[in-house]
Amino acid sequence: MWLEKTQRRRPLRIALLEDDQDQANLFMERLRAGGHTCDHFDAGKPFIRNIKRDSYDLLILDWIVPDMDGYEVLGWVRENFDWRIPVVFVTAKDEEDDIVRALEEGADDYIVKPAKQRELNARIAAVARRTSTIDENQVELEFEPYQIDLGNHEIKRAGERIEVTQKEYELIVFLFKNIGRVMSRAHILESVWGRNPDINTRTVDTHVSRIRTKLSLSAEPGWKLSSIYQHGYRLEKIST
Repeated sequence: MWLEKTQRRRPLRIALLEDDQDQANLFMERLRAGGHTCDHFDAGKPFIRNIKRDSYDLLILDWIVPDMDGYEVLGWVRENFDWRIPVVFVTAKDEEDDIVRALEEGADDYIVKPAKQRELNARIAAVARRTSTIDENQVELEFEPYQIDLGNHEIKRAGERIEVTQKEYELIVFLFKNIGRVMSRAHILESVWGRNPDINTRTVDTHVSRIRTKLSLSAEPGWKLSSIYQHGYRLEKIST
């Protein structure tokens, strides 16, 4: 949970590129045991098609996969993403030259198979911490004129408390912790509501509309909460 000062790991939404189904099942089992959610793809092109329209906190790549190798996928990600999403290679290739090349071309970590459960989750957590712009142990976030008190679950604007529901509060925290990123509706649903089949994307749209009004995001100079066509939403700080 984000809402307490704690050392517990932040759950991540992960996309996995792995063509061996047995290996993929093992990775997903271990990642989910670490509290994360994981979508699996067995080839480079469908992996890229998906990450174009969906959003993730971290990518795990195998090296040798059909149609595009892991380096080609890494190159596409670094060239096309507007933020530096963490990328971890997990592969059987263990030569020093392979590891150095992956890190030099933009990978954040490199794990040699077989990846042990505790090591896999510890390395992923470490990469997420290194690449995050937010200290997960903070108890108060400030984005002028907004203040978020994580201890008391309060949102303020210029010092004035704003009345919000619990889910509105959680959505506000999620968006402010991901400023500048396009977040898919599916990502928002999973992070705020969990994987609940009874909740649909209209719920996200309704709550976004409410917090726009309550935080005066349409009128507040310097802030914009945009709807991104066929994708989701982006909260951003803009020049005034």
